Order: sequence, then structure tokens, then C-alpha cells
Amino acid sequence: MIHRPPVLPPRPAIGLIVALVLSSLCMALVLAGLLLSGGTVGFGLSLLLGVAPLPVLLAAVLALDRLEPEPRLNLIYAFAWGGGVAVVLTLLVHGVSEGLIQNVAGPEVALDGLSAIVMAPVIEEALKGLVLLPLMLRRRREVHGLTDGIIYASMSGLGFAAVENVGYYLNAYTENGAEGAVGLFIVRGIIAPLGHPVYTSMIGIGVAYAATRRTPMRRAAIPLGYLGAILLHGAWNAMATLGSLPGLAAVYGVLLLAIVGLVTVTVRERRALVARMGRYLPGYQGTGLVSPQDQAMLGSLPARRRARAWAKSKGYGRAMADYQQAATELVMLHERAEREGMPVTVFTAERDALLAVMAATRCW
Repeated sequence: MIHRPPVLPPRPAIGLIVALVLSSLCMALVLAGLLLSGGTVGFGLSLLLGVAPLPVLLAAVLALDRLEPEPRLNLIYAFAWGGGVAVVLTLLVHGVSEGLIQNVAGPEVALDGLSAIVMAPVIEEALKGLVLLPLMLRRRREVHGLTDGIIYASMSGLGFAAVENVGYYLNAYTENGAEGAVGLFIVRGIIAPLGHPVYTSMIGIGVAYAATRRTPMRRAAIPLGYLGAILLHGAWNAMATLGSLPGLAAVYGVLLLAIVGLVTVTVRERRALVARMGRYLPGYQGTGLVSPQDQAMLGSLPARRRARAWAKSKGYGRAMADYQQAATELVMLHERAEREGMPVTVFTAERDALLAVMAATRCW
């Protein structure tokens, strides 16, 4: 019988749990408000349409995070933040901002275009991107590279889009019935479902760059990422507001290029991390936990897949997966120690915990 090793991620912080609960309550509050305002039938259809693409979208985002998966609670928190706190604060800030503008410019000023093209991108991207702040300040150990920033930002964007879409579908249902809601779903849920995750991923890249680099450029990374998110979001909203099909097609092409770029970043980071396994693991040969064969396996993505398939055929595929993850975490620990000047006692404790996991999984 194979005994599972201790879980790799640390015990979740109380603050993270509290934030997750508050975010979830905010999401429930928004959905309850939509239910009360739209009726059971309209809300039910809108909720179904809003949730329908989520399994595919979540799978697509999480597929980028297979080499060193992020803690599930962190991912759930990021999604709940986007769909809860970010949505509630967006509604509040939008309301206050529009009130201030009308007080200054007069009640006759048209806010539709200004709100969609300028206010929405500026406000929404800031609030969605705020999910990365506690991860950078308090849980920095979870941000190892640009991929992590993309993952957390995308989860926040997906949460925001899911709840926002329910509201849009409900409005369409109220105005044009089920046909209107389904028609809007084709645009927002099928043709362009990754808008919000892509916009906010620009901020994720900026935050992750600032957290993992020690170059002068890191100080500008977050503002530049935020600016990129605003420009992409604003360009899409502008073309949609103006009803310009050529403009929408052009922006859609830019979004597709952005998606290709994000995937390229994650693939290159994954390959680079695997290639660096040989820099640190040879020093652990004396422990008996890393043989030359293990190093060769860990240093190649195809070899890792073959090893997991072989181990699965023997009945301990999960043990092999945990061994690979622990070894990967060990390499990232060394890199983080070099980058941040980690105290020796902290490094030793985390290293020994990872070695214990590797020892507990080594059954071949």
C-alpha cells in the first residue's frame, strides 16, 4: 500500500480564508440582487448561460499551470474575488463616479460612451487586478514566474466575467426574451469568452515580473501591465459601443495575438524551468532521493510524461506526480533563495519538508 505524502502547500492563512468567505458573500449578494430584479425564469436562464462555458474556460486556464500547480484555495479565492468583491466595488465606484461627473458637467451629459470606453476599463481592471496584491505582499512564495501572474489574473477575470455576463444576459432577456439572451451569449460566451482574463493577465504579468525580477524595469512593470489591460479593454468596448464590425474584428485579432503571446510565455517558462533542474538537483544525489536517471527524467517534459504513465501502470502514478512536483518546488526554492536572500533557517526548513515529500513518494 502506498502512503500519500504530506500536502505540499502550506496551511492556508486565516486572512486568505476570511477573504475567500467575504468574496463569496459578495458574489452571492450580486446574484441574489439579479434574481430579485429579473425574476426566476430570466435569472435561471441567464445563470445557466453564464456558467455554461466555465468548465472549458477553467480547464484552458488551468492547463497552463500543470508543471507547478498553484494551491487550489488560492485559485478559488482569485475566482471568487473577481466574481464577488471586484463586481461589488465596480458597481459602487461606477455609481459614485457617474454621480460626480453629472454634478460637475450637468445631468444632461451622456455617460454611456464615456462609461464603457474609459470608466469601465480603468475601474474594472484595477479592481480585478487587486487580487494579486495580497499574493505579492503576503504569499510571495506562490509567485514563481510570469505564468503564476497570468493564472491568478485569469481566474479573477473569469470570475468577474461570469457574474457580469449573468447581468448582461438578464438585461437582454428582459428586453428581447430568451432569443435576446441566447443571441448575446453567442457573442460573449462563445465568440469572445476570454476578454476579461486576457485583459487582466496584462496586470498579472506586470505584478509577477515585479515580484520575481531584480531589474530597474520592475518598478514600471505593474503600471505598464495596468495600462495594457486598460488599452485592450477600452479598445474592445469602443468598437462594441460604436458598432464597428471592422473595428471589432481588428481588436479580436489583437486579443487572439495576446492569447498566443500568453500561451507562449507559459510554455517557454515551463521549458526553461525544466531545463534548470540540472543546476541544483545533482547536489542531492548523496541523499539517495535523486539518481542520475531521475535527473534525466525531471529535466525533460516528455520524459516526465512517460514516467507518470509508467508509474500509473504500476499503481503509483500519483506518487510519481508528487515526486516530480516536490523536485520542481525544490528547484524553485533554490532560485527564490538566491533572488530574495532567504534566511538560512527558512530555506532549510522548506528544503527539508520537500525532501521528506520526495522520500515519502519514492517507491520505484
